[in-house]
Amino acid sequence: MSDTPFGFGLPPEEPENGDEGKKKDQQGGGGQGPFGFGPHGAGGPGADNPLAAMFGSMNPNDLGAAFQQLGQMLSYEGGPVNWDMAKQIARQTVAQGTSEGTKDASVGPAERQAVEEAVRLADLWLDDATSLPSGAGSALAWSRAEWVEATLPVWKELVDPVAERVGAAMGDVLPEEMQAMAGPLIGMMRSMGGAMFGTQIGQAVGVLAGEVVGSTDIGLPLGPVGKAALLPLNIESFGKDLSVPQEEVRLYLALREAAHQRLFAHVPWLRSHLFGAVEGYARGIKVDTAKLEDVVGQFDPQNPEELQQALQQGMFQPEDTPEQKAALARLETALALVEGWVDAVVHSAAKPRLSSADALRETLRRRRATGGPAEQTFATLIGLELRPRRLRDASRLWASLTDARGVDGRDGLWAHPDMLPTASDLDDPDGFVHREHMDFSELDKMLGEAASGTAEKPNLKKDDDSKDTDKDAGNGDSTR
Repeated sequence: MSDTPFGFGLPPEEPENGDEGKKKDQQGGGGQGPFGFGPHGAGGPGADNPLAAMFGSMNPNDLGAAFQQLGQMLSYEGGPVNWDMAKQIARQTVAQGTSEGTKDASVGPAERQAVEEAVRLADLWLDDATSLPSGAGSALAWSRAEWVEATLPVWKELVDPVAERVGAAMGDVLPEEMQAMAGPLIGMMRSMGGAMFGTQIGQAVGVLAGEVVGSTDIGLPLGPVGKAALLPLNIESFGKDLSVPQEEVRLYLALREAAHQRLFAHVPWLRSHLFGAVEGYARGIKVDTAKLEDVVGQFDPQNPEELQQALQQGMFQPEDTPEQKAALARLETALALVEGWVDAVVHSAAKPRLSSADALRETLRRRRATGGPAEQTFATLIGLELRPRRLRDASRLWASLTDARGVDGRDGLWAHPDMLPTASDLDDPDGFVHREHMDFSELDKMLGEAASGTAEKPNLKKDDDSKDTDKDAGNGDSTR
């Protein structure tokens, strides 16, 4: 996956004549410029003419497609990201196949049945490992293209806040005295910016579609609510070198998907908490406008690679403020708690039943630690790298909580965000496990009654029993 945050990515195009087209392109020394605008490079056809360098060696069909794409970019009037272009490029990336050579394919009836049975069995096993009931109303088997279609709405929600900041910075590159007279130019820059973001996001999502095995791989609910989804083709690729039976691999990954679904379905505040943390982090990101201005000012149409290389050096600079540090810690901790809980619960359910449980658990942990989908995608889309060590810390904490308080006591912490462990608690799990916690259930009940107007008026006259009760409550430990 590209590691260029919102860089001028190259949209993949499949040659009409397959491998012969690729060979011909390599022999001619050609390559695609930004947004697929054709061959480029000094010394190529028409090297002294930028337009000739960009379009000179195209055949009429390719030239028409390039102008059509250019027209789409310049006519775009939507938000900070051209999501139609992102979807198109993601689908093209999926159609090309992965770097290992596996091509996308429609899911057959046998594969759908295998996924449905795996999710159904996984839910039965999880009943013994967690007090949260099933969260999957149905089980789906997706192709890579179907994963792209189903998850794009959530990517929009995640990426738009960052893209908005970058788009505003691009407009600031123009001198202030020119901005008042450059209305059309600013509009064109906004359209080009939307296309630039759409290109990069489309590539990132398209590559990610070739890696993920379900709808919750990155710790966020990317798919429709209540639908557990697995990708049979990617599961096969994931398990081919593990020396583990394919049905066990599928079942273990179904356990992880079903566990995520339970958590997101029955902890109603969790989704907004996670997405709010992403947005809070995005608000603290600033764009190096001086660097952006310098890059744009030195842009050579004949050498667009220079622009991409400059952007690869990084345009995002997180604000070094207490607010930004708090937002980052909140996001990393929240994702670690979700992934750690899933890891602990799935291991509890799988260990007695699957001989390969330990091996599969460690494989998935290492996948995350070596730069799996979560780290790569966040680094590409919002310049954020997650700390893998937090996953293991969180998993140990949840396991310790299970031993100390039981399944119900552990899962009861999800009742309120203020009851969850903090980043410092992950460093001292024993201290958290044996600390008393506030019970927010009565407070939530009182607030709900107050909102509905059904709360009883307080009794101002206290008898001796109530005084004793108040005294006991006052002596209780209300801190974590």
